[in-house]
Order: sequence, then structure tokens, then C-alpha cells
Amino acid sequence: MKIKNLLLVAIFSLLFVSPSFAAESTVNAETQFVFNTLLFLICGFLVMFMAPGFAMLECGLVTSKSVSSIAAKNIGLYSIAGIMFWLCGYNVAYGISEGGFIGTFSPWSDGTDFAKDSYAAGSDWYFQMVFAATTASIVSGTLAERIKIWPFFLFVAILTGVLYPIEMGWQWGGGWLAAKGFSDFAGSTLVHAAGGAAALAGAIILGPRVGRFTSGKNLLPFAASSIPLATLGTFVLWFGWFGFNGGSQLALGTFADASAISTIFINTNLAAAAGVLVNALITRFVGGKTDVVMMLNGALGGLVAITAEPLAPSPIAAICIGGIGAAVVIVGTSLLEKLKIDDVVGAIPVHLFAGIWGTLAVPITNKDTSFATQFLGTFSVVVFMFVASIIVWSILKATVGIRISDEAQKKGTDVSEIGVRAYAIRD
Repeated sequence: MKIKNLLLVAIFSLLFVSPSFAAESTVNAETQFVFNTLLFLICGFLVMFMAPGFAMLECGLVTSKSVSSIAAKNIGLYSIAGIMFWLCGYNVAYGISEGGFIGTFSPWSDGTDFAKDSYAAGSDWYFQMVFAATTASIVSGTLAERIKIWPFFLFVAILTGVLYPIEMGWQWGGGWLAAKGFSDFAGSTLVHAAGGAAALAGAIILGPRVGRFTSGKNLLPFAASSIPLATLGTFVLWFGWFGFNGGSQLALGTFADASAISTIFINTNLAAAAGVLVNALITRFVGGKTDVVMMLNGALGGLVAITAEPLAPSPIAAICIGGIGAAVVIVGTSLLEKLKIDDVVGAIPVHLFAGIWGTLAVPITNKDTSFATQFLGTFSVVVFMFVASIIVWSILKATVGIRISDEAQKKGTDVSEIGVRAYAIRD
């Protein structure tokens, strides 16, 4: 009888009682080094997997005449980001003096004394590089179907080698925003709003697609090439976001770090799920139809919003932050249409507007931050990236030109820019 009772207690404990561990328990320094390095590498290739996610999302949302050009731009920008972040980007961001504004323009080299570090220096370089590539990916979809591919590549080189490293170094490199107490856990502003600001600048300088806006108030729709492909791309981005946010814990060698990453995964998933459902409900009640594209961008808006602080919120708070981020996407999309700013895939509302919301919302759950500091950091990064991008886009426009002709747009960028059709289309 006693054995039976002991078995029942044991089963009950396994099923219903959370295991208790000593929070101060840890492993030796070498084991921490291995786990921390492994976190950077695993989460880094999850973030790299977001590159094909962006490619699939954009290929699905552009017209059938511009799919090959999107594919070329996405594999090209990832390659450019990898080289530029090695050539100068990493040290522009991390060669910065404490409380400073800009680092050094020199190639990255593995000259670190491992005995003083808790992870391999190369794993950190790789993890930070894929963040730079993500920033460039945000710009691609907005400017689709009317931009020349090589001027776009030139902009990506400047963005990933200079502009993005400067502003991310202000916070993650120990620069002046870090000294002010600004907080952006995984980059709602430093990556997403910054990329969105660069995209907005490009859209303004480049102008809309031919026929996108009529002379009246009506918006001419452009048929997406493949909603299934766009949906798959969204799922891939959602999947990669666990590396984006989880890896930003920057360590996996202690009980506290492992627990924190688990919480980050939960909150990241809840915010995205809330974004999908909120936009499904809004589009149904407002427009009478459940808009699948807005559901996809709702997921991304929720993910962008929670990225600034995925650890501190409770599950309910994560749902609210993600849901509001998705609603911001709908409002932002409507605003851009009224201003006749052509954003092919909705990257500006998703990344810029939802990113701003998520960063400003950090003090709601993280009491170590203030609204004033969050506003200062968000405003500084967005204005810097927008103004700098306006300058670069304007120079490119005045020199090499950035916009394909109206006739080339009618033929499609696959024919005019790439020479390879993604789909068989009759002229």
C-alpha cells in the first residue's frame, strides 16, 4: 500500500508540479563558453533562414512579372551584407568608444583572447551579421517592381557597411544611447524601424509604380503572384524570429539564461499569434472580408513589436503588445495609401510603425526604462536613418539613376532587369 501511494505521489509530481532548480546553479567556464557560442551559431542560422523567408514573402506579394528580380535582390543583398559587415560594419558598430557615436572603419579580425570571453568571437560576428542582412531585406520589398537592381545593391552596401552599424553601435556597441539607458532587446528600432525608415526614404525618392495611384482617390490593385508562397514566407520568418529574439539573450550557460530564453520564445509566439487574429477580426468587421495579406502582416507586426522587450512581459502583456502592433500595421497601411507612398509588401507599416510602437511600449513591462529615454532613442535612430537614406538615395538618383522606365515597368522587372522570367506569361 505504501509503495502504491508513493507511486501516485511520484506520478502527480511529474505531471502537475513544476521542477525546482537552484537559480544560482551553474556550470564551469568552459562549458558556458560552449553553450554561449552554440546559442549564437544556432540562433544565427535561424536568423539567416529569415532571408529566404523575406524572399518568399516578397516573391508572393509582387506581381508575376517581378518575381525573378525579387529572388535576385534577396540573394544579392544577403551576400553584400556578409562582405560589408566583415569589411567594416562590425568594427563601425563595436569599435565604438564607451558612450561614443561611431567606431572604426576596419575589417573584422578574430584577435580576441578567448580566455577573457564567454563565447567565440566568430560566433558573435556571425550573429550580428545576419541582423545587418535582415535590415537590408526590409528595404527590398517596399521598392519592388520599379527600382534598378544595381543601384539597390549599392544602397545595400552603404546600409549594411555604414548606416546600420553606426546606429546599432549607439546601443549594442556601448555607444551614447546605451549610456542614456535606452533599451531595445533584439531590435524593434535598431533593426526594424531603421530598415523601415530606409525603405520609406527610398519609396519617397523613387516614387510609386506606374498606375499604382489613379488621378482620383482610388487605389489600383496589383495582383499578388502567389498567396501560398507569401504565407510560407511568413511562417519561415516566424520560425526564424525565435533565433532573432532568443539569441539576443546572448548567453545559455546558466539556469537564468535558459529560463529567460524559454520565456522569450513563449512571448514571441504569443505576440505573433495575437497579431494574426487581431488583423483577421479588424479586416472582417471593417471591410467585410478576412484579408489574408493583413493577417500575414499582422503576424509580422506582432513579432516586430515584441522584439524590443520579449522577456519582461507576462503572456497577457505579450498578446496585447503584439495585437496592438498588428493594428498599427492596418492604420499605417491606410496612411501610406492616403499619402500615395507605394509600399509593395507593407514593410513600412510592419517594420517602421510597429517597431516604433514596440520600442515605446518597453517601459510598460520593464520598469528599468523610461518613456523619455525610449522616445529619445527611437526618434534618434529613425531620424538618422531616414535623413541619411534620403541623402544616399538622392545621390544615387542624380548619378546612376534608380528608377526603371515606365515601359520597362509594364514589361516587368523580370524581363527588363533580370532577363529570366519566373513564370510563363504572355506579353
